[in-house]
Amino acid sequence: MDCTSARPSIQALDVSKHFGTPGDKIYVQALLKTSIEIRAGELVCFIGPSGCGKSTMLNIIGGLLTPSSGSVSVMGGPINGPSPRQIAYVFQENALFPWYNVIDNIKLGMEFQGVDRAEREDRAHEALKAVGLPNFAHHFPGQLSGGMKQRVALARALSLDTDVILMDEPFGALDEQTRMVLGEDLSVLLSQTGKTIVFVTHSLGEAVFLADRVAVFSARPGRIKKMINVDEAHPRSPDFMTSDKFGDLRNELYRQLHDEIRKTVEQVA
Repeated sequence: MDCTSARPSIQALDVSKHFGTPGDKIYVQALLKTSIEIRAGELVCFIGPSGCGKSTMLNIIGGLLTPSSGSVSVMGGPINGPSPRQIAYVFQENALFPWYNVIDNIKLGMEFQGVDRAEREDRAHEALKAVGLPNFAHHFPGQLSGGMKQRVALARALSLDTDVILMDEPFGALDEQTRMVLGEDLSVLLSQTGKTIVFVTHSLGEAVFLADRVAVFSARPGRIKKMINVDEAHPRSPDFMTSDKFGDLRNELYRQLHDEIRKTVEQVA
């Protein structure tokens, strides 16, 4: 999707976040005056060293955390708390209820939204079809592989029909081969649905393969050190991973991150 002229979907202005009180032993300045604008239909990856505030920034955008200063708006409206009609989440842990089958797990989120029962059924099956699991509606989570569980979690997010999906290392616990396949599928879904997606990852390759832009975070206190454009149309094919462009972008990400990771190591030494 060409997002160059799309309207802003997410705007964060001078967002800072600290935990605790200055002077306390537990005081942490997680983010410092961080600003970003994300266009509708764009996939932006957040990447940076551990503890740099990228997940904190994601949770502030989602209304799960309140910034210490600064502001966030989604689709033109201020975010002052969770907004389930606008924003869906996919976490590293799939958070499926083991006593519900797949289709009921998906419908549960829509039930919280107040969606009519008949519509919940239709939307749940459409979402399962979109993630390639139409024949697993009546399986239980314990009968699925890790990759399949994350597909169900993604289907649940898609079924909510929100403008924005926030993904916090959703493939982090999976093996590399499964991550690659799910990344390809997510690229296809992005091209088909036009959702705005913010995706936190530690993987350089995953960031380059998925993102329209990559926000590189500095060591704590986190700020966006650099935005890197990935000029490659969705859906992306496996051939992109072996291209010179992919290698050059991955190397640039590594160069930007190297010193920040060193700073993080020194902070905890």
